[in-house]
Amino acid sequence: MDSELTVLMSFPKPRAVANPFNTLLMESLSAQPGVRVLTFTWRAALLGRYDLFHVHWPEILVSGHSKLKTAVRQLFFCLLIIRLGILRRPLVRTLHNLELPEGLSRVQIALLRWAERHTTYWILLNDSTPIDDDRPHALVLHGHYRDWYSRFPASPAVPGRVGFFGRIRRYKNAVGLVRAFRQTDDPELSLRVAGLPSSEALTAELRGVAAGDPRIQLEFDFIDDPALVAHATSAELVVLPYPEMHNSGSAFAALSMDRPVLLPQNDVNQRLAAEVGEPWVQQYQGELSGKHLEDALATVRKIPAGTRPDLSRRDWPVIASQHVAAYRAAISRLRRAAATA
Repeated sequence: MDSELTVLMSFPKPRAVANPFNTLLMESLSAQPGVRVLTFTWRAALLGRYDLFHVHWPEILVSGHSKLKTAVRQLFFCLLIIRLGILRRPLVRTLHNLELPEGLSRVQIALLRWAERHTTYWILLNDSTPIDDDRPHALVLHGHYRDWYSRFPASPAVPGRVGFFGRIRRYKNAVGLVRAFRQTDDPELSLRVAGLPSSEALTAELRGVAAGDPRIQLEFDFIDDPALVAHATSAELVVLPYPEMHNSGSAFAALSMDRPVLLPQNDVNQRLAAEVGEPWVQQYQGELSGKHLEDALATVRKIPAGTRPDLSRRDWPVIASQHVAAYRAAISRLRRAAATA
């Protein structure tokens, strides 16, 4: 029988308004026999007792809202990595993004690269993630959000409505979506962009490119879960035109609410389409255009009523058991390395 396992996550106790991924992962792992999950505090990380540390977005641990808080966190981060080494506790990392976020300082980058060198085991969210052969890893797919969003009332899909929702950052190319939509001339089509832009400049640019087209509705505000469900399900097609897309929580959110998506064509999205059903994941090549939108709408209207995308590989009990297997592999690897040292 496997011994009990205590896992410290890198995220704090989820709030009412939080990333569903964190909450669902924590709850599904806690339901596994013999697994105890702790959420992050610096006291727990530096003084607590746990068998391994699972980090998700490590840049958060070396950043603060002031220079003083940033410096303190960076000191604590150094102490944490040193403590994990001394106690031979594995550092497991989920690779959510291929690259570090923009805007990090040299010190932050150096600390994160240092932590990468001390990572025992890597968890990949899709099998197209590039990783060096000498980095031990396991594939654990991104879980769906069906149970999470089914708690809130859905809206009937509005014929011809194209939707975009979530935090609006420049790399997500909402401006390109508005421009592409304006290439269409069908008065029965509509575009609804809902979310909080990351800057005033982006807000102004979106308003500028949308001006004069009454079919375009811009709602610049924070979206809680009930509003997100209402926005997403009101769309006949959700469009996420991120030029660089590797793991999109918004795509999984839309599919979890049984709404088809239009995504840039790449290896990751082709595999996703093959997995869940190709009509549910439409793809386009090159720069997004109005014709891409019209063609995708015509295709999704052929999806038989009452059918759903196949998300069975992304059920959380399955994902939790795969996480536990990865944790135990990380512990075994570190023990073998210690025995041969």
